[in-house]
Amino acid sequence: METKIKKITPDSLREAKNIIESGGVVAIPTETVYGLGGSAFDDTAVQKIFEIKGRPNDNPLIAHVHRDYDLSKLVDFQPSYAKKLREAFPVGPLTLVYPSRGKVSPRVSCGLDTLAVRVPSHEGAQAFLRAVEIPIVAPSANLSRHVSPTSARHVLDDFDGKIPLILDGGECVGGIESTVCDCTGETPVILRAGLITREMIADVVGDCKVYEPKLERGERVKSPGILYKHYSPRCQTLLFAADDIENAALTYQRETLGGKRVAVLCEERWLTLFETLGAKTLNLGKTRSEIAARLYKRLREAENICELLIAIEPTEKDGVMVGVLNRLQKACLSEDIKR
Repeated sequence: METKIKKITPDSLREAKNIIESGGVVAIPTETVYGLGGSAFDDTAVQKIFEIKGRPNDNPLIAHVHRDYDLSKLVDFQPSYAKKLREAFPVGPLTLVYPSRGKVSPRVSCGLDTLAVRVPSHEGAQAFLRAVEIPIVAPSANLSRHVSPTSARHVLDDFDGKIPLILDGGECVGGIESTVCDCTGETPVILRAGLITREMIADVVGDCKVYEPKLERGERVKSPGILYKHYSPRCQTLLFAADDIENAALTYQRETLGGKRVAVLCEERWLTLFETLGAKTLNLGKTRSEIAARLYKRLREAENICELLIAIEPTEKDGVMVGVLNRLQKACLSEDIKR
């Protein structure tokens, strides 16, 4: 199979629609990361996504719809605070989880009676979703556990010859996946941290909790991004806290003297320290938005230049940085979280 990258035009949208209607999958851009999209109504298409990605079958998917789609077709309960959240964040990196009407493939939510729904703000994603006029499941368009893609080229690197079409919408500006918020209870609960923070949600609805997985045997989760090692570059990784920077520098020197090709991933404030040691550095930037937007791009760059990546946690750990730190920690896990 030849994998084509095409800019988003009326012709490429028609081609993408034909692929979706025939049970196929296409890669699409969003403001967060690129997604591997297929019809949420089609069991075969949904299973194909799991197979192409190598995704565990207990890791649920998110349905994406355009901003004017009638959500009552998909979900049967909308608490008042969920309506407030939709009004405050009508499009963008916020996924809301509702009780499902059971209209989509049961494989979407891995047999659960809930459905996660998002309305992406990316104009290309909106154009695609309007063209197909059905909910599209679209997990990140990367091989399972690999670094999420923020460009069409990243998608091609993982899926060349495995999917027919990648719609090229440029580089993603958000850089990490959406916040997932459970709206099935009396109070919203964040299942996966992202660009919409707990504080932003609480400002709208008065309160917001954060899910702390117990990870007991047999536990089933409503959101992707909880149980497994994710976002990992194809090189060794070591993660250091920002207050352990001296140990990180000593580790760099020791590993380099041992003959390893080592690179350092850090925010801008630490660059001079490591460059003085002669290190190859990957600059995350200095603002929160820069760090979030660059994280996956830098992790993918790392696997091309080093055998060992020394990563330094961001100094700030609140707000958006909760999501960034979550991704970085999962990227550097040595093994899966045990259930």
